[in-house]
Amino acid sequence: MARLQAGEVQLGWREWGGGDVTVVFIHGNLASKDWIGLAAPLFPIGLRVIGIDWRGCGESDRPRANADYSNYSMQQHAEDMLAALDALDVGFCHLATHSTGGIIAARMLLMQPQRFGRVLALDPVTPLGMLFNADQIGLFRSMMASRELTRAVMATAASSLFVPESLAPNAIPRFREGVGEIEALFERIVEQTFGVSEGIWIGTPVNLTRERESGELERRMTEIRHPHLVLWGECDGWIAPTDLRTMAAAMPDCRLVVMPSIGHSMNLELPALYAGYFGAWFGGLSR
Repeated sequence: MARLQAGEVQLGWREWGGGDVTVVFIHGNLASKDWIGLAAPLFPIGLRVIGIDWRGCGESDRPRANADYSNYSMQQHAEDMLAALDALDVGFCHLATHSTGGIIAARMLLMQPQRFGRVLALDPVTPLGMLFNADQIGLFRSMMASRELTRAVMATAASSLFVPESLAPNAIPRFREGVGEIEALFERIVEQTFGVSEGIWIGTPVNLTRERESGELERRMTEIRHPHLVLWGECDGWIAPTDLRTMAAAMPDCRLVVMPSIGHSMNLELPALYAGYFGAWFGGLSR
């Protein structure tokens, strides 16, 4: 287990490859760097890919959450990531994000724009944030106590891996035939969620709601000039396509591509396809 000091916390991290072009992977909520574990061996030669666990996730420290979850805000995660890059002596890199990693990256890009190049954003939470009501936050609390409920909800984030009718309410998700080693990774990922802190389970939806209500990042989207390739699975029930279209229209260099028959997590559902887009976007760069 590799860890580094990032401000007040130690964060887990891993790297794949050893090329001259560095790409940093920012994972999503209830997740970890492991979400690219099956895709990473397929990335092009010439890339150094670094995955870093958020505070409260994976192999990172789990600070006790403040009463208002302020120490698990998107700003705090962004500051942690920048401190991690300092610790790794990464002066310039590109970013690959998934889900909530997208809004964390947006804050990173606005704080230190000169430090970053291209961004590959998979089903990102946009700078608009997201709204969660009391019932939805209550669902996260219920998930904390139930492996069955957590597995069922997590399955909707990788919907193409499962028999469609098994994703209906009160059903038990069943893998479709032929998913192979992805099944083992998914089950391991579900188990990982029970190690994350309350600051992740509850703090993430609380803080994403604050982002939506404040409108701060929405007003600043035109400042984010880094080239973005945004991939959205047409079966993704988590990220609103209207938000993605708003993001693509507001950012000066942002292209949105809709992927048929894929859910919220191409990096898990179709790792080879994700690696293909990853290589096409980052492979062969001179820096």
